[in-house]
Amino acid sequence: MSLEEKIRQDLNQALKEKDELKVATLRFCLAEIRNFWLQKQKELTDNDVVEVICRQVKLRKEAIEAYQKGSRNDLAEKESKELEILSKYLPQQLNPEDLEKIIKETISEIGAKSAGDFGKVMGVVMSRLKGQAEGSVVAAEVKRILG
Repeated sequence: MSLEEKIRQDLNQALKEKDELKVATLRFCLAEIRNFWLQKQKELTDNDVVEVICRQVKLRKEAIEAYQKGSRNDLAEKESKELEILSKYLPQQLNPEDLEKIIKETISEIGAKSAGDFGKVMGVVMSRLKGQAEGSVVAAEVKRILG
């Protein structure tokens, strides 16, 4: 079963359970997947779906931060619940040791020597990880290792 099919199945279950927040979150996620499909005009892989979900997770995290700064804890809590729902569809997140190992392997493979090679390293590392680590975490680690 593909990841998109799993989301659709969970949406149907949420409809039966009358879980309004989960229904709304999964419907929005499926709409974003459909928009991505319309852009690509090809059958989407699970990696494509993970990419869409990662974007949704990032938006939720940014919204939570903004709502907390604006003292809107009610909205921040709603976004947190949506984030929790979406996170279930992402691959297991890498621990810091494994992330460091992958970055160091990539640096030696492409021959990166300085902070000027940051973009090359990030491109390769992010394509390898596919949702297993947040971009900001990877960027900070790459800068630390190259720097």
